[in-house]
Amino acid sequence: MTTPSRARLRHTPTTTLGGLSIAALGMQETVDLMIEAVRLHPRPGTPLYLTSANGEVMSRHARDPDFARLMDASDLINADGQPMVAMSRYMGDRRLPERVATTDLYHGVARRAAADGLTFYLYGATEEENLAAVKTTQRLYPELRIAGHCHGYLAGDALLAKIAEIDALAPDILWIALGVPREQAFVRDYGPLLRNVAVIKTSGGLFNFLSGSRSRAPSWVQRIGFEWLWRMAQEPRRLFWRYFLTNPHSLYLILTRSGANWRDRNPKSGSPTPKTGPDGSDLVGRQVERA
Repeated sequence: MTTPSRARLRHTPTTTLGGLSIAALGMQETVDLMIEAVRLHPRPGTPLYLTSANGEVMSRHARDPDFARLMDASDLINADGQPMVAMSRYMGDRRLPERVATTDLYHGVARRAAADGLTFYLYGATEEENLAAVKTTQRLYPELRIAGHCHGYLAGDALLAKIAEIDALAPDILWIALGVPREQAFVRDYGPLLRNVAVIKTSGGLFNFLSGSRSRAPSWVQRIGFEWLWRMAQEPRRLFWRYFLTNPHSLYLILTRSGANWRDRNPKSGSPTPKTGPDGSDLVGRQVERA
């Protein structure tokens, strides 16, 4: 049977935007849903998989079938791009209330987790940035329990040992900051081994911002949808061609792959992949175990 936590997530209102099923939730609604999901999720069991989408993710989802499967296997996708929010006023099934950037969501969830006695594990980024992110979190939320943390550059037996260690620590929420598409592949490959973790949330560059190695755009720049331009100005050599190619493509996808009409013509796209098999076990987990 479907777990109560997954049943709760499947009742989340969504909109099909650019070929992706996006949660039509505001920031506080998403915070509340994550905390509720932790409470409802039975352990041991395959953890819930929450991720986010922006223009780059949308473009990659359309171009790369393997990555599309990774995204479509998630239990919830948040809109981490202000242009997506703006375009949802005219496209899709319903309007997105606001952008749910992981960098902001983290703080809302941390406040609730500290109050409710839930635990975090921070995995990803360099050793220096990871430690700085942990220290920032501890300074801002001294009551929050951090079960553990580790950089994201392990491989082979060292990685498998770390996975076993994380599972033994049984954090309520595991924040994975490896970047797209590594963090989505991580959930596919190791999620079934983390049966004592309730929720895995992919986090992109979250730890970079927490550590202070990168800075957020001013709030007014974020509101008008140009944080990507701010980031490109900070790292032009790394980000120019990415945004130059994926921004126009994602706009095209929103114009052509949004709403009920497109979803009805493409029933395998724009909606979450079923997570359970006939025996009630997690389909993603069973596929990985066979590999």
